Amino acid sequence: MNDLHLRRADGFDVAALVRLRDDAARWMLAQGVAGQWQPGELDEDHFRRVMTHGEVWIAEAGDRPVGAWELWWSDEAAWGPRPPEAGYVHRLMVDHGSAEPGTGRRLLRAAERRVAEAGRTLVRLDCLAGNARLNAYYVANGYRVVGRKTGKPQPGGAPKSFTLLEKTLPTGGEG
Repeated sequence: MNDLHLRRADGFDVAALVRLRDDAARWMLAQGVAGQWQPGELDEDHFRRVMTHGEVWIAEAGDRPVGAWELWWSDEAAWGPRPPEAGYVHRLMVDHGSAEPGTGRRLLRAAERRVAEAGRTLVRLDCLAGNARLNAYYVANGYRVVGRKTGKPQPGGAPKSFTLLEKTLPTGGEG
């Protein structure tokens, strides 16, 4: 995994981001995880919008995108108004057909480092409440359940209920 390169995505990456998201949705469905993501829910305009108020990061192995995530600096829809103490990770996605095992964990750690670099002390995310496997994944990676959000609006779909998870970053910026 030494050849994994992480960088901020730009407008030239939006088609690859849509492909990664749709492929991740198809992988979830094949694993029996219904309700989390559906192929075709998000388009290129979604990622362009996120780039205007947050960050989108892409991971490449060689010349192929193998993962990505969104980093927001607020998330009132899930967390309500909050002081600027956290970064919010969304749409952590991995190309399960080409990424090496552990890539998702590596991307999560990179997101945590970026949040710490921005001077924030918490990383927050939300996960579909009924997705026990993904909730357990985040808990195993140091996140704690701090609440639940029912009826959170979804881009292109009906509102859903989510588990709210949070991780306190160690001082010194190591995630």
